[in-house]
Amino acid sequence: MNTQIDTKTETPALLRRLFILALPIVGQNLINVSVGLADNIMVGSLGEYAVAGVHLANQVQIILFMLVMGIAATITLLASQYWGKRDITSIKDIVAIGFKIAVSIGLLLNVIVWLNPYGVLRIFSNNEYAIQQGATYLRIIAFSYVFFCITQMLMATMRCIEVVKIAFIVAICTLVISVSLNYMLIFGNFGMPELGLRGAAIGTLTARIVETVIMVVYVRFVDERLKLRFKDLLKNNRILLSDFIRNGTPIITGDILWGIAMTAQTAIIGRLGASAIASQNVTGVMFQFVTVVIWGTSAACGVIIGKTVGTGEYELVKHYARVMQKVFVCLGVVTMIIFFSLREFFLSHYNFTPETIVIARQFISIAALSSLFISYAAPCFLGIIRAGGDTKFVLKVDGVCAWLIVLPLSFLAAFVFEFPPHIVYIFLRLDQFFKWIIAFFKTNSFTWIKNLTRDDTHEANNPIEPELN
Repeated sequence: MNTQIDTKTETPALLRRLFILALPIVGQNLINVSVGLADNIMVGSLGEYAVAGVHLANQVQIILFMLVMGIAATITLLASQYWGKRDITSIKDIVAIGFKIAVSIGLLLNVIVWLNPYGVLRIFSNNEYAIQQGATYLRIIAFSYVFFCITQMLMATMRCIEVVKIAFIVAICTLVISVSLNYMLIFGNFGMPELGLRGAAIGTLTARIVETVIMVVYVRFVDERLKLRFKDLLKNNRILLSDFIRNGTPIITGDILWGIAMTAQTAIIGRLGASAIASQNVTGVMFQFVTVVIWGTSAACGVIIGKTVGTGEYELVKHYARVMQKVFVCLGVVTMIIFFSLREFFLSHYNFTPETIVIARQFISIAALSSLFISYAAPCFLGIIRAGGDTKFVLKVDGVCAWLIVLPLSFLAAFVFEFPPHIVYIFLRLDQFFKWIIAFFKTNSFTWIKNLTRDDTHEANNPIEPELN
């Protein structure tokens, strides 16, 4: 259904809708990163090896995160388009497929990590002091994986039907619980035992459990749009399973390869010493904190683009994509400025040696500059191209850039030419300085617009009109 677009009315409407959808997501991401930052600062007071150990342990979480986010992205891609058609039954079947896959992965990883934490951590570093610290943390935090999977699947489900406030509420609860428990259990405040890294792990695990309870209660007893029930998660739909595998495989594979690439980068940095590991950890936390608006906006764009493609209004999809690109550029400039401005403030909260402070300052400066480019490229790839139905393009770009360019050059820089850590870090972020060019040409070709819905899965059901929550 292609009609002429009235930009004077559609553009303000899009920006308003984008703001309403993105704001709770940004708030959720900001709170989640703030939790990580607060935990990082508290753990940082225990010394560099404690920070390095937690950073190594978190690489397992990153692998799980990439897998789960790939599954969640597949749910969002397909369910958003079916939401445009108001096919509620198909949405439930899509959610059931993703839910079962994600929980199975979380349970498997939990078992592997708990049985052999030292072996897992030696993949990322050969520093025995950091590995010992990380194993203490990892044995406890592994039990959070299944809860994390359940929560993320339910959040993705709500997001694809434009219900976003609950995720923000969950994030607030996480902030209060995690920071409070970590403060008490790491340092032994308010009469609690002083547990160090074990206290940090227990605080995070408790927060994950509470997150899951809140989401389950909301989806089961509060939500009136999807009315998802436990029995719905046990259903099997072979047609949609085929669609999920066909469209989700490039997404999940891309996220897996990217996650492995990230852990490989950590393994490279991990061989450069505890100072480099700690510097990468601080830079990573700061990057997450500064770029929350970008990822929140990207997620909101994905819902809007997917839903509009599902309605068949392709000219409107093109108009949305053009406007969104301008938003990404503006956010990128602001992100870079904030990044540079907060560098010294972040570093002042860590009990690092002078050598580590110098390396961390260099890492943060490099990441700040790269944020200008990734703030445009990443939302184009994920919020527009992939959300619009082209699931293979991002896989190809990330695969080539990460595995044929970034990792080989970084390996040579670190172990053959033995460049200093900040030069190696430049090579690790090299792709972020040119991928925006690829994103620009692909986004404006509009070859990514693909309607992935079917008319023969179920009889469409349209119980309610869409309303932003």
